[in-house]
Amino acid sequence: MKELIGRPGSVSGLLLRIGQFSCASIAISVMVTTAGFATFTAFCYLIASMGLQLLWSLGLACLDIYALWKKRDLQNPILVSLFVVGDWVTATLSLAAASSCAGLTVLFSRDLHFCRGEYHLPCINYKFAVAFAFVTWGLTAISSHVMFWILLASV
Repeated sequence: MKELIGRPGSVSGLLLRIGQFSCASIAISVMVTTAGFATFTAFCYLIASMGLQLLWSLGLACLDIYALWKKRDLQNPILVSLFVVGDWVTATLSLAAASSCAGLTVLFSRDLHFCRGEYHLPCINYKFAVAFAFVTWGLTAISSHVMFWILLASV
């Protein structure tokens, strides 16, 4: 089988997980440091979704480090099916959270004109956090796609 970029137990897989972890942590930290985010349910959902993504990516990054250190192969069909399901769940939650927050920021900035005056900085922070949430989703979608092809090749 071809060596896919982003497969578990490889350097590219580790970099993919570190990217997911970094983007999710940036989205959380930007959103948490913005005043008034807790009054909107979509922003709280983004925090929860990115928190789950952060934990999932950290766990798999540690597993990748272990596999690289011990030179182990992580392409066991049962283990890969667990990775596929976990990536699908976190990707779906990340996309839903990023999309709902993007809709809310568009509503604030374009329809309600909420982002003028004193609320200009929080709106920029909301947009910044949403952008990183979408990047996190993109990296998770790549990982999910790779895991799915590895699972299909092993069956």
